[in-house]
Amino acid sequence: MSAPVAQEELPILEAVINIRNRLTALKRDRAEFIKPSDVNALYQAVVKQVTKLNDVRDDNTTYNNRVDTTLADVFSLLSLCYLTLGRTKECPAVYSQLASMRQLLSHMEESGVYNESDLAPFQRRLSELRHIVQQDAESSKHPEAMTKLLERQFNECDVIMRSLQGSLSVLSVELVPIHERLVTIRRQLVALAAKEGSHKAEIKSLAEELRKIDSKRVDGKFLGPGGIMPASQALCTSLIEECFDILQQIKAQDESKNVASSLKPIHDRLNQLRAELENLVLTHRWSLRETDLYNYSMSLHEIDKMRIDGKFVDTEGNRPPGQYVLLYLLRRCYGLIYRLLSSSEPVSEELIPIANKLSTVKKCLNEVYKFGGPFTPRDLYPYQLALHQIDSMRKDGRFVGVGGNIPEGQGIVMAHLNECHELLEMLKESMGENEDDQDYDDEDETETEVAE
Repeated sequence: MSAPVAQEELPILEAVINIRNRLTALKRDRAEFIKPSDVNALYQAVVKQVTKLNDVRDDNTTYNNRVDTTLADVFSLLSLCYLTLGRTKECPAVYSQLASMRQLLSHMEESGVYNESDLAPFQRRLSELRHIVQQDAESSKHPEAMTKLLERQFNECDVIMRSLQGSLSVLSVELVPIHERLVTIRRQLVALAAKEGSHKAEIKSLAEELRKIDSKRVDGKFLGPGGIMPASQALCTSLIEECFDILQQIKAQDESKNVASSLKPIHDRLNQLRAELENLVLTHRWSLRETDLYNYSMSLHEIDKMRIDGKFVDTEGNRPPGQYVLLYLLRRCYGLIYRLLSSSEPVSEELIPIANKLSTVKKCLNEVYKFGGPFTPRDLYPYQLALHQIDSMRKDGRFVGVGGNIPEGQGIVMAHLNECHELLEMLKESMGENEDDQDYDDEDETETEVAE
């Protein structure tokens, strides 16, 4: 439960709520592109309130009241707005990615189901994001209040990461292959449990593999070379027992019945969110506006808060069957959001349609070049027309947005455009060579006829 808001923080809370409302209105307005000037104004306003908040608070005390939760909402929205504008290499854009990463790492720590290869991408991404923040801090591009906030976020992620790495560090070398295989089997089992229909063949195969791994134990312990008992038995033992537990739940009933009726509304909602997010992963280049991810994040947080001691409970406080399925769906959704945030390109939403069109034209030209000619001017005309239309959108060599602003992503779009022009010129040259060859052949035929 959040702490009460101190009297001196009430004006700050009121201002922050007003900023959140204005950001929400920006997010909802699909009729117009998000304007950098609007986002910058709100960003400066929230930094001002954070500075005031830092002045009335003690740096050594941890706070968690309505001001903090509202600020978290505001920074999430601001961060998504920066991603929408294509400003992915700036401090504010880092916030939502760190928040998503922290959520995923926390769930990994809770489940205990991970290995070194799972942690490596997070370590690399943390390093990349930290570099962005350090560059902004050194150049004073963003206020100190912003970089301090992100540093706290980094520290939280680092604490969880060290804990995860510490758990794996006690794993004996002899048990690493077994542990990694058990992690994979558990993931496959919960994924099957969350799928509709029957999957007897897959489940039978996984059950047989589990029994083979289990048969390697002697008196419940895994042994190394020479009969030596490696350390860290608990990690593998608890994991294999959990796999058998999930296996029994799946075998007991099919998925639709495996989730208790009291948990069905949560299951259906998570299933719907997963389907929508998976669709966005496939179509995000054309349909995603990063600010849309805010609603998904909020929905998942609300569902996550329903858990008591890590489990979903019914009205009587019991823990009905189907926990593994719900947790799988919840974590799957968090993973999809993180994937969408990480894949956000540094191109403003205003330039995304142009970038997508150029990407399509480039693919078509590459395919035409790959399969070769002969070509006629008529074959290449549609591509010339498409590039001419895009070229005509530029003013003084740049693409100009609504209101005369210069959207982010000019370099990327121009690189695509130049590549398309180069490919088109190469095709024209090959078309000219084909015509020369044809003329030469015709001359040979004529000379032969005259000689005859």
